[in-house]
Amino acid sequence: PDVLWSDGDWEAEDWYFNSTLFLAWLFNDSPVKDTVVVNDRWGNGTRCAHGSYFSCDDRYNPGVLQSHKWENAMTLDKQSWGYRRNTVYADYLTIEELITTLAETISCGGNLLVNIGPTLDGMLPPLMEERLLQMGEWLSINGEAIYSSTPWIVQNDTLTPGVWFTSAGGSVYGIVLSWPENGLLTLGAVESSYYTVITMLGDSTQQKLQTREMSPGLQVMFPSRASVSSQWAWVLKMNAVYPVSRAVDTPRNPY
Repeated sequence: PDVLWSDGDWEAEDWYFNSTLFLAWLFNDSPVKDTVVVNDRWGNGTRCAHGSYFSCDDRYNPGVLQSHKWENAMTLDKQSWGYRRNTVYADYLTIEELITTLAETISCGGNLLVNIGPTLDGMLPPLMEERLLQMGEWLSINGEAIYSSTPWIVQNDTLTPGVWFTSAGGSVYGIVLSWPENGLLTLGAVESSYYTVITMLGDSTQQKLQTREMSPGLQVMFPSRASVSSQWAWVLKMNAVYPVSRAVDTPRNPY
């Protein structure tokens, strides 16, 4: 396997499960010793302490950048990991809540593990299927801000809530969870330069967005919403921008 995900650690100490002997074999003598990764649930006291990455508690979401790889294991059903016949609409995450969880997790350097609860014959409940299709639609537009991305220097904006940052291929991505009032977004953590170019993923015009230097930060004018295909959260692709606290001495954007 590429990933070995252990659970049930609360039942006993690691010595009871022979976890240390098994992991020693896995990482030293097994056929996948050079590629396999494991989580941190190998007995009482091992969560958030031992593992290739930490899963800590269910729905773990620290909200800030972490020094160790981690994972947010969560469920579409807010109350259960399995199928429940008596669920109601409010029991499921909305697509807005799901994308928010994704943005917060990825921006803080985590991996999102989404659990679904199929029926006894392996079918997906309609609402779970709808959420997965909606997530797929959003990723088809904004996936370059997620796939193969790494955290930026700061995980979220310091001035406007609901803006989370990732980076990939020399670009910084700002995942904006709410369309700003009057189409003007103020970023307190980002500073522009003379060479700054900002566009929005899914904007059919692919126009360079107008910006204005703030003190501190940057104001961005969003495009017409009618030209943007994303329905729920919007991603700014920013080139030649810098964190405010580490801005370089370059000419300012004249616009």
